[in-house]
Amino acid sequence: MMHQINVGEDLRERNREIADENREMLRSRGIFSLNIMSAPGAGKTSLLVRSIPLLMEKYRIAVIEGDLQTTRDAERVAALGIDVHQIQTGGVCHLDASMIHSALHQLDLDSIDILLIENVGNLVCPAEFDLGVDARVMLLSITEGDDKPKKYPLMFSESRLLILNKIDLLGMVDFDLEKARKEAKDLNPGIEILELSCRTGEGIEAWTGWIERLRSESGAY
Repeated sequence: MMHQINVGEDLRERNREIADENREMLRSRGIFSLNIMSAPGAGKTSLLVRSIPLLMEKYRIAVIEGDLQTTRDAERVAALGIDVHQIQTGGVCHLDASMIHSALHQLDLDSIDILLIENVGNLVCPAEFDLGVDARVMLLSITEGDDKPKKYPLMFSESRLLILNKIDLLGMVDFDLEKARKEAKDLNPGIEILELSCRTGEGIEAWTGWIERLRSESGAY
């Protein structure tokens, strides 16, 4: 008789259980949390560096940084004067709930209003793992091409917000904004979409405003 064990499903189920623990840990302390996902080089760290000073005017901010190697991104964010916890995943292409659970125990949760998680740069794996946050955010730079929503559907299907970054380069690359918007909406009719440039600052206030609105709508904060 052959016995089959679905290791992948067992791992995902365990991840869901830990994600629920993370969610309760954060919500019980009134912490609003976001999981920011993208391909490498799309601008996640630049987004944080641009927007955190605005958020710090009203809120206490902390960041969990996920990277395969090095602490360079964490150092850029820590220079803003906030609490940053670095997770080096080695060869793992995503953060999972257990990594976040360990990080939460290293942070002073009573001194945080908003927790921003910068996931590992990858367009596949991060969307498969619930971290226990309030919402997922997908960052797509226009230099990557407008075909990404249909090529990597899970990332867009699982996200509450799509940010189209590097719009200052429109006209220099072949990127159809309307096509990207339509394909993202085809996959996820409820997804919200913002356009911005981390380099020029255009649209950054719309992003921080979105965070404030969603935090308020959650009702627990």
